[in-house]
Amino acid sequence: MTIRFGYGTNGLTDLRLNDALGLLADLGYDGVGLTLDHMHLDPLAPDAAARTRHVAARLQELGLGVTVETGARYILDPRRKHGPSLLDPDPEARAARTRLLVRAVGIAADLGAHAVHCFSGITPPDTTPDTAWQRLTGSLTPVLEAADRVGIPLAIEPEPGHLLANLADFHHLRVLSGDPAPLGLTLDIGHCQCLEPALPADCVRDAAPWLRHVQIEDMRRGVHEHLPFGEGEIDFPPVLEALDTLSDTGYRGLAVVELPRHSHAGPELARTSIEFLRDHSPSKDRPPSHNPPGRSPSRHSRSKHSPSSR
Repeated sequence: MTIRFGYGTNGLTDLRLNDALGLLADLGYDGVGLTLDHMHLDPLAPDAAARTRHVAARLQELGLGVTVETGARYILDPRRKHGPSLLDPDPEARAARTRLLVRAVGIAADLGAHAVHCFSGITPPDTTPDTAWQRLTGSLTPVLEAADRVGIPLAIEPEPGHLLANLADFHHLRVLSGDPAPLGLTLDIGHCQCLEPALPADCVRDAAPWLRHVQIEDMRRGVHEHLPFGEGEIDFPPVLEALDTLSDTGYRGLAVVELPRHSHAGPELARTSIEFLRDHSPSKDRPPSHNPPGRSPSRHSRSKHSPSSR
């Protein structure tokens, strides 16, 4: 089994979702990182269930795998980017984010997704670390219970500038939460370059037992800015070689190109990105392999770190 590449719909927001999925299939991608948002699949819309059924049929028709991503900027509050978060001082505001993630788990189950992605959020002012971690674990409990019921892992992402910012923070959450089976990890390769002490390829190997979702793009050390391939500092052949071995650990997810600020050039970047990844992949001589329709999700198988770049 070789690396299975996807592209994030948060980098294709100028396209209708049907068109975006068709584009990715035509380019030979294996799947899609589907951000639940108003411009594509709105989880809060009255017709969300019918729309989800339509998207599920479209994914199956095209043979695309899917991971559900929940990083929409203004899905809950039109005035606060990513607000409210799981760390909000207001319990009801935190509960709104929890309800959204529980709904995302249900949508993921209906789509046959590999995982549901999320992140912690930024620690609010005048909030102690202990309080922030307590809010995070409490807010995630219902989400993890929902994920356990449907057998789809929750893959939390270390995000520069957030409470849960790096791999060490992920392991801290695991300990605080009692290491629940549905709790997994989203590893963003660019974030590894940005702030992790280890090289990105070593981060992949270190994270392998908990890995449920991968995001990939270029980035520079100490600067949280998602860049097209070749515009940053990452040495990709070792990273892709490490990713190529993940199937040996049971990983069945995607490596999704994450360029959320490049939608104006989305179709062209989707093309050049898959070409770059194939050219630098250890399996570049093998033909791309789409997932067969109807697959089943597996059972739970700080310098300039601005959080504003997503």
